Amino acid sequence: MTFSSVLALFGAMVVLAAIPSISVLTVAMNAATSGFLHGVFTAIGIVLGDIIFILIALWGLAFLSETMGEWFFLIKYLSGAYLIGLGMSLWRSKSQIKEIENGVQTSLLSSLLTGFLITIADQKATLFYLGFFPAFIDVSEISYGDTGIVIATAVAAVGGVKLVYALLADRVRTCLNFNLKTTINQIAGCIMIAVGMVLLFKA
Repeated sequence: MTFSSVLALFGAMVVLAAIPSISVLTVAMNAATSGFLHGVFTAIGIVLGDIIFILIALWGLAFLSETMGEWFFLIKYLSGAYLIGLGMSLWRSKSQIKEIENGVQTSLLSSLLTGFLITIADQKATLFYLGFFPAFIDVSEISYGDTGIVIATAVAAVGGVKLVYALLADRVRTCLNFNLKTTINQIAGCIMIAVGMVLLFKA
């Protein structure tokens, strides 16, 4: 991976991690009800779940590349179409974040498990990463070093954004307003459409 591709991947993951979602709300709620440290441990759980999905996506793509041979280019076009569709959906959608009515977490371990389990429960994340990574990585030549770089980028981007949410929730103890949620969704939608277009027209 080149420095520019790592930087692009980091920027895209930061924007996507900032989308108001069940994970963002869980981090914010735990930080607001139990303190900043609980928000931190919830964020750690979310990142651990993401790392598992990233490993499945990266090495699953490498396996597909080996087995499909010349037909692997179809994955690129299917992935591009999927991301464009996802981006358009994000742009059009109005934020519909459901309220979580969970009690105050009693331990840091429970906060960590909460973040981990809500991430693992969303198996669509693997499909998302399968469509997302080919825009930044040549998956047919993925190496252990590249895998480490992607994981480190995800930890910094996803973990950093969730920590910001935890800090804000701990200090102001309020969630993002509706207008800001909608704006972030639209920005994320544009990012997804752009990544999809890159995949479709990338040589």
